[in-house]
Amino acid sequence: MPSKCGITIEAFEEKKLVLLLGCEENKADISKQIEKYTDFAICMEEYRRVKHNWEEILGRVQVKTPSESTNLLLNGWCMYQTIASRMLARSGYYQSGGAFGFRDQLQDSLSLLYFQPDKTKEQILKHASHQFPEGDVEHWWHEETGRGIRTRFSDDLLWLPYVVCQYVQYTGDKSILEEMVPYRAGAPLPEGVDEKYDAYPLTEQVGSIYEHCQKAIAKGYNLGEHGLPKIGSGDWNDGMNTVGNKGKGESVWLGFFLYTVLDQMQSLCQERGDTKQAEDYAQKKEFLKKNLNQNAWDGSWYKRAFTDENQELGSRQNTECKIDSISQSWSVISRAGDNDKQYIAMESLERYLVKEDLGLIKLLDPPFENSELEPGYIKSYLPGTRENGGQYTHAAMWCIIAECMLGFPEKAFAYFQMLNPIEHTKTKEAANRYKVEPYVMPADIYGIGNLAGRGGWTWYTGSSSWAFLAGIRYLLGLKIEKEVLMLEPCIPKEWKEYEIHFRYGESIYHIKIQNPNQNQTGPGTWTCNGEDVPDKQIHLNQQGGIYQIEIVL
Repeated sequence: MPSKCGITIEAFEEKKLVLLLGCEENKADISKQIEKYTDFAICMEEYRRVKHNWEEILGRVQVKTPSESTNLLLNGWCMYQTIASRMLARSGYYQSGGAFGFRDQLQDSLSLLYFQPDKTKEQILKHASHQFPEGDVEHWWHEETGRGIRTRFSDDLLWLPYVVCQYVQYTGDKSILEEMVPYRAGAPLPEGVDEKYDAYPLTEQVGSIYEHCQKAIAKGYNLGEHGLPKIGSGDWNDGMNTVGNKGKGESVWLGFFLYTVLDQMQSLCQERGDTKQAEDYAQKKEFLKKNLNQNAWDGSWYKRAFTDENQELGSRQNTECKIDSISQSWSVISRAGDNDKQYIAMESLERYLVKEDLGLIKLLDPPFENSELEPGYIKSYLPGTRENGGQYTHAAMWCIIAECMLGFPEKAFAYFQMLNPIEHTKTKEAANRYKVEPYVMPADIYGIGNLAGRGGWTWYTGSSSWAFLAGIRYLLGLKIEKEVLMLEPCIPKEWKEYEIHFRYGESIYHIKIQNPNQNQTGPGTWTCNGEDVPDKQIHLNQQGGIYQIEIVL
């Protein structure tokens, strides 16, 4: 194959060029593809088909707000990034691995509920089949080789019940709980071994998705001496891989996340009539809540973790990692933080981690560098880079969700604009500082030094899915529960109106929200096709029809 080719175009001449990129199993199949696409008409037909497919998917949710950058981000770009890079390719310029991550693609599939809930279900079933009978899971795996890595990461397994509960809550489809899925075979990790890469075949042992969720919680509810879940070889922050790999360290963030999972599963168990299990989860979550508020509160914010040596992370006593954002935001998202502590914690987050001049929200501060703390490979990143004191956009989106849940629309939208890549490239000066694409969410932004404000690691990041959820579900308030549409907005007071166009099955819902009194939130008055809706809820219909919904806040 030539390394280069020359093309000559005469004056006023037109030429149509096709660049074909692909792979096949053998040369004969390659020749067939080349022959097929020498026909320009076939190329154009394929192009139209691909465009139509994306328009069909991404067109299911469209918004019209007073913020054009918000419209651009939510009307396609976030979900294109999520589906194309995260779900299909599982690849990007900065990471081209092709693997499925247990926590990663499960989280990505949450935003698909608004577009393709059947794909969320497929993801749940796929990931459940990478769980071991002991309840732990493969951290990541390649489908092509059947090989993956078994680890002591403490949060991976809990994303399964979390996403299952979200799926059932959105769709009302409880039949997924009865789906039978096999487990993986493999010897548990020996003491002192943090991970093992191997081929873990499917076993003949199967369990329902409900049982898979129960096993995950049973394995994950492993508390240490402070009554908080053990962090193992890392929680959501992979870089903190030596905080608790000796078996004693505990994670405060994981405590809030585990509380959320217990709370949601408790409701699911009650609906199934599994009273005994529901009561067990209720007792566990209340015990966890007490420990979080007594043992993890540091006076003005929540700590991040306790190490194997009982050192604290995310405490005012620390010279590095004095405060970490995800403990604060999840104290609100979980509702496990005491009411007054939620507000105080978020005020501390705003004071220490929000950098309006740079348009970023840091994950933690100050970064790890010279202290005696050895949390793991996070410390090998330069200070202000990625997880080590830069903005980790995934976590920053959780800050926005927390502000919405506390009822602070001005802050929530201001932060959303800060994280919107379009807002980072509106001037030449800003674009020269930012240096990455204006149409995709970056995984991180540099936090300090001469690179502060520069974006990094675009495309392959879970922040795109959470950006969509933060915008649609929490700011604009489009909430779906068991095929019932509700609205819980958290918008800036200067917004006089906005619109959401939502396709559910074959039905189309045109929703116009007016805010003449600057109420920002609240149910207001509803009409659907000219008729009053006194309970402020619309029972969705998949079978076809056009519904004009008007809401006055």
